[in-house]
Amino acid sequence: MRPGSERDGAWAADVIAESVRGVGPGELPRRLCQVATRVLPVCSAGISLSGTGLPVPLGAGDDRAAELLEIQASLGEGPCLEAARTGGPVLVADLDAAADAARWPVFAQQATAAGIRAVFTLPLGDRAGCVGTLDLYRDAPGALTARELHIAHLVAKVVTLALVYLPCGDEDGTRPGGTWLTELAHGHDQVFQAVGMIMARLRVGSDEALARLRARAFAHGRTVLDLAHDVVAQREAFDGE
Repeated sequence: MRPGSERDGAWAADVIAESVRGVGPGELPRRLCQVATRVLPVCSAGISLSGTGLPVPLGAGDDRAAELLEIQASLGEGPCLEAARTGGPVLVADLDAAADAARWPVFAQQATAAGIRAVFTLPLGDRAGCVGTLDLYRDAPGALTARELHIAHLVAKVVTLALVYLPCGDEDGTRPGGTWLTELAHGHDQVFQAVGMIMARLRVGSDEALARLRARAFAHGRTVLDLAHDVVAQREAFDGE
């Protein structure tokens, strides 16, 4: 590694360490998203876990990043799903450019409408095991420099270590996911409940059930999470479709 990269890494590590000192596990994802906007030329950031066909938002630096994570979960398209699927970074310098917009046309339209022009998504892990993604957004087009990308990967590594090594179950290990991860992802378990209910009602597989949930949510201008709440509460039915 070049001396300059080492200095950048040490500086970024110091900023991260200072920003998260004394922060509890439940607050850590949001704080790391906010750190990303301090050490990189981005305006917002979000962190999600990789679910089965569905990203589960864990934290966001602001409301706009949270909304963009929910949009990707609802559409089933976007950089966080592609990065989770491939285990590699997804770097889009201009969402308004024809080539980039064509990758995820609906997400690109909604992101640009929200004032986002570029997105850089890094996997949390690698192709051998991706546990989630870090989405970095900027409100002006343009690629990250090699130095900035190096720092972004450092932030992603810190996030990965937090997800892997912070406690995520009871102390006796009998209930994995029983503490802070469950609390952060609270509500999104209803999406999987709703998918199960649609599978049973329509006698279809999980992929088709999720696709139908997404299609109805999109048709009515709702998020998958919002619609799932109504399905579980039996306020929304999927009969004979």
